[in-house]
Amino acid sequence: MRKTFVRVLVVLVVLGAAVAGTAAWMAFSANTPEFEDERTVKLPSGSSLEAIQDSLVSNGILANRWTFDVVARGTGWGDQIKSGHYAFEAGLSNIDLLGKLRRGEETPVRLTIRSGTRKDFVARSVAAEMAFSEEAFLAALADPEFTASIGTDTAHVFGFMLPDTYFFYWESSPQTVITEVKKTFDRFYEGALERAAASGAPASRLSKDDVTNMAAIVEWEAGIEEEKPTIAGVYLNRLRDRWPLQADPTVQYALIQLEGSKRRLFNRDYRIEHPYNTYKFQGLPPGPVTNPTRTSIEAVLAPESHGYYFFVARGDGSHLFSRTLGEHRRNAQAYFRVMRERRAARAAEAAAAESGS
Repeated sequence: MRKTFVRVLVVLVVLGAAVAGTAAWMAFSANTPEFEDERTVKLPSGSSLEAIQDSLVSNGILANRWTFDVVARGTGWGDQIKSGHYAFEAGLSNIDLLGKLRRGEETPVRLTIRSGTRKDFVARSVAAEMAFSEEAFLAALADPEFTASIGTDTAHVFGFMLPDTYFFYWESSPQTVITEVKKTFDRFYEGALERAAASGAPASRLSKDDVTNMAAIVEWEAGIEEEKPTIAGVYLNRLRDRWPLQADPTVQYALIQLEGSKRRLFNRDYRIEHPYNTYKFQGLPPGPVTNPTRTSIEAVLAPESHGYYFFVARGDGSHLFSRTLGEHRRNAQAYFRVMRERRAARAAEAAAAESGS
C-alpha cells in the first residue's frame, strides 16, 4: 500500500512538473516569427479576442495562435486588451505581447500632411492612417463651432493645415488632429513674423487669414522655390494698387468646386461666376485655394521688392516677369509658341511610332 502511494505521488509530481513546464513554455517562450525592425497592428475598439488574434497573425506578429489563446484566457488578460496602434519587435513571449496590449502601450501613428493639395485629398490620406473616416475629418473642418474654438473659421481652417509630418495616437479624433496642426501653424507663424522683421521686410498689412490665402496662391503658382518671393511680390503689387489679382489658381479652384477635377483653362473659364474667381471679383478669394508650405508663407511675409505686375510660364517650371502689359504679351506669345512647337513635336513622334509599328 505504501509503495502504491509513493508511485502515485511520483506520477502526480511528474505530471504537475510537466504541466507547469508546459504552462511556463506557453507563457514565457518567444511566440513571434523572426523578423527585423518592428511590425505594427491596429486593433479597433470592441475587437473580440479572436479578431485580435486574426490581426496579430495576419500582420506577421504572432507565430502560435493556440498558445496565445490559452495564455490570454488562462490569465484573463484577453478581456483586458486595449484598442490602438501597437508596434512589436521579434522574440516576444505571449506574456510580453499580452502585457503590452493590456497596458495600452501604443505607438503613435506617423501622419504626413502634404502641400499644395485639395481638402478631400488631405482628408483621404489622413483617414488612411487614423481610426476616423475621411467624412469625419471633412465634417470637423466644416464645423463652425469647432473651427471658432481654435481661432479660425470654416473658410480658412484648411489653410492652416501646415504640411509636415506629425505623430498622433491612432484613435485620436479629427478635432484633436486639426487642433494640434493649427497650433503648429501658429507657432511657426509667430516665428516667421519675427524672421521677416529681422530681415528688414516691411510689416505685412495683411491678416493671418489673408497671408495664408495669398500664400496658397503662391504655392499653386510656383514651380521652383526660388521664385516664391518674386511671385508674392507680383500679387502684393496688384493688391496694393487695387488691381484685380487675376490669379489662375483661383479659377482652377473654382472649376474643381464646380466640375470636380482640374483641367486646362479656356478663355470662357475666366468669366465664370464664382466667388473664388479673382478675374471677376476684386481682392483676395474668400479662403485659401490649397494648404501652403512654410516657404510660401515666408515669401508673402518677406516678398521680393520689385516693379513686376505680370508673369508667364516658361514651360520649365520657371516664369518670365514683366512690368508692363506689352512686355507681358510678348512673353506670353513666346510661351505659346514654345507650347505649339512641343505639341507638334509630340504629334510627329506619335505618328512616326504608329507608322513604324
